[in-house]
Amino acid sequence: MHDDGADPVLASYRPPSQLVVDKEIDHLDVHCRAFIGLSPFLTLSTADADGWPEISPRGGDPGFVKVLDEHRLVLPDRQGNNRLDSLRKVAVNPRVALLFFVPGVEETLKVFGTAELLAADALDVDLTEFGRAPRSVLVVTVQRAYLQCAKAVMRSGLWDPASRIDRGALPPFGTMIRDHCRLESPLPDDATLRAELALEL
Repeated sequence: MHDDGADPVLASYRPPSQLVVDKEIDHLDVHCRAFIGLSPFLTLSTADADGWPEISPRGGDPGFVKVLDEHRLVLPDRQGNNRLDSLRKVAVNPRVALLFFVPGVEETLKVFGTAELLAADALDVDLTEFGRAPRSVLVVTVQRAYLQCAKAVMRSGLWDPASRIDRGALPPFGTMIRDHCRLESPLPDDATLRAELALEL
C-alpha cells in the first residue's frame, strides 16, 4: 500500500481493511472468468506516453471478451468512429485498465495489465459477432484483478428501472453534435442516425 502520510487529505482516510487489500489477485480466477463471460459492457482506460488518459466504452454480446487463460484475455475492436484514440495510446503505452459490468449485478470487475495490438487474424480464436470479424484485437496480459464492491452502483441506482430518465431530458444526439461542431445545417434525426449505426455493427 502507498504511504499517504505526507498528504493531509489522503491521511484523513482510515486504512482499508485487510480483506480489501487481500482481494487483489494477479490472475483471472474462476470468478473473474465467469464475470467476464457474462459481461456485455466494459470501459477501457489507456494513457499516452505523457500520461494523458483516455477512456472508451466497449460492448457486445455477453462474453464478447474472450479469456485465453488465467493471465490473458482478448478484447476485439469493432467498427467505430475511426478516431482510434485508445489504440494509438496502446501503441506507445501498453498499460491498460478495464472495468467490466454485468447488467443486474451491482459488483464490478477491475482488470489491470498491459495490452498488445494485433491483427484480427493473429489468434486462433473465433471473435465473429454480428456476422463480422473485428478490425483488430487487444491481447491484455493481466497483472492485477479484483472485484469491486457494489456501493457505487447501489448509490447510482444504475440497474433500477425507476432510475431511468426519459430520453427527452436531453436534446437529440444529432442536435448536440451539431452544436459541438458548430454546424450550420442540421444532422439527420436520431432514428436515422441509429439506423445507420445498426448497419455498422
